[in-house]
Amino acid sequence: MRLLGHKLSIPAQIGLAIIALNLVMAIFAPLIAPYDQAAVLGDAWADPDRQHWLGLDNLGRDLLSRLIYGARMSIGLSFVITALSFFIGIVTGFGAAVAGGWVDQALSRLVDLLLSMPTLIFAFVILSVLGSGLPVLIVTIAILDSTKVFRLARSVAVGLVSLEFVEAARLRGEGWWWIITREIFPNAIPPLIAEFGLRFCFTFLFIAALSFLGLGVQPPDADWGSMVKDYRDMINFGYAAPIYPAAAIAILTIGVNFVVDWMLSIHSRGQGEGA
Repeated sequence: MRLLGHKLSIPAQIGLAIIALNLVMAIFAPLIAPYDQAAVLGDAWADPDRQHWLGLDNLGRDLLSRLIYGARMSIGLSFVITALSFFIGIVTGFGAAVAGGWVDQALSRLVDLLLSMPTLIFAFVILSVLGSGLPVLIVTIAILDSTKVFRLARSVAVGLVSLEFVEAARLRGEGWWWIITREIFPNAIPPLIAEFGLRFCFTFLFIAALSFLGLGVQPPDADWGSMVKDYRDMINFGYAAPIYPAAAIAILTIGVNFVVDWMLSIHSRGQGEGA
């Protein structure tokens, strides 16, 4: 099997299959889920049967339906946050490299300041003060995560701005936005795509951790981190309920990392051949 002209490894094929399955669940959750995520259908912790394949949860809601809807919330929220963090990080990182001077110094020192703060504690403070609504959650995590993207984007751009084609664009009188979008960004895509996968995994796990601690996605919306929190005590009584969302988190993370590892190997081979 090939993708973009490169042969996929077996782990990459497995990773793509996992990602595809989760995307189908996330996109078509209302069509796939047998019940609404908030519908109370019976007694709490009812055993699995033909109508409820995984049984009912602590409020009598269908576990399978909540797991499917949880894919939509967990994956969709992680993707939006990662995309926003990349937009912020790429624009500021490329801008710092192109502008240089005091602009580069000011943005770099601001990023160093943010990176010096423990991410989880800083997120706790912001979410505790401003609330844990989805807009606050998205913006907070995106800004915190954009600092890592900034450092990669600036590092890549610094290596490109000194090349001849960028200097030629400067001599033609092109503005910084044109240089970023037409000259630097197309040549920085491979490492940025691989980094997007890594940052998605980090965001995905970070949201799950915040939800587990009660500061992430709030009821009645289902997400896998909050499901683990809500069901964790039942494992002591022999119920498998907390295992399902925990396994979903682990499997998707492994799948994304399989694909990212393959993309990094392609990029490394390309650099070796170029050298």
